[in-house]
Amino acid sequence: MTTRLRRPTRARRAATSVPALVGRVVVPALGVTAAFAAAGRVIRRIGGDEPREDRAVRALQERFGHHPDVAGAALTAESDVTAAARERIDRVTAPLSWYSGVPQTIANGAIWCGVTWLLTRRARSAIAPGAALAVETACFVSSAALVGRLRPQRVWRPETPHGTASFPSGHTAAAFALHGTLADLLDRHRGGAGILGPILRYGIPSAIAFSRIYRGQHHISDVVAGALLGRWTAAHVRRELVAS
Repeated sequence: MTTRLRRPTRARRAATSVPALVGRVVVPALGVTAAFAAAGRVIRRIGGDEPREDRAVRALQERFGHHPDVAGAALTAESDVTAAARERIDRVTAPLSWYSGVPQTIANGAIWCGVTWLLTRRARSAIAPGAALAVETACFVSSAALVGRLRPQRVWRPETPHGTASFPSGHTAAAFALHGTLADLLDRHRGGAGILGPILRYGIPSAIAFSRIYRGQHHISDVVAGALLGRWTAAHVRRELVAS
C-alpha cells in the first residue's frame, strides 16, 4: 500500500511562517532598536541638549553666511566668493532635503517596488524596497521616542523640523536603507551595479545626510546613527529577501 504525501495547506504554511518572521525580522529589529535607544540616551546624557558637535554645525553655516541668531535665512557680511558658494550649496541641499522627506520617500519606495516587480517578476525582490523602509521606520520611530533628543538649538534652519525626536536621523536612515537596497537589487538581477552601486549606497545617502546637518535639522551624531541604522537595514533586507 502506498502512502500519499499531502502538501501543506496554505493555512499550515502561513502558520509555520509566523515564527520564522518573528525570529528573522522582529527579534533583530527589537535588538537594533534597543541598541540605538541605549546609545542615544548615553550620547544625550554626555552632551546634553546643546552638545559640542553643534559648534561645528554653526561654524559651517556661518562660513556660508547663514547666521543662526536671526530668524530665517539671515546673512552675515561676506565676500562675493562666499555668496557664490552659499548660493550653490543652498541650491543643492534644498532639493536633497525635500527629496528625503516622508511623503517623497514613501512614494519612492512604492514606485521602486512596482518597477522591481515589472523587471524581475520576483515577489521577494519586489517587496524589498518597501520592506527596507518599513523595518527602518519601525526602528527609527521607536528608538527616537525612547531617546527624546531635542533638535539642534541656535542654528539656521530654513525648514520646520518634523515632530519626531532628533536621534537618530530618520531621513538619513531611510536614504541609506532604500538606496542600499536598490544597489543590492541591481547586483542580484543585473549582474552588478557598476559605478551606480557606490553612488546609490553611499553617494546619494551621504549627500542627504550632509543636507540634514547643514540645514540645521540634526546633530552630527544623529546622522551618523541614521547612516548606521540604514546600512544595517539594507544588509538585513539583502540577506532575508534579495539574496535568497
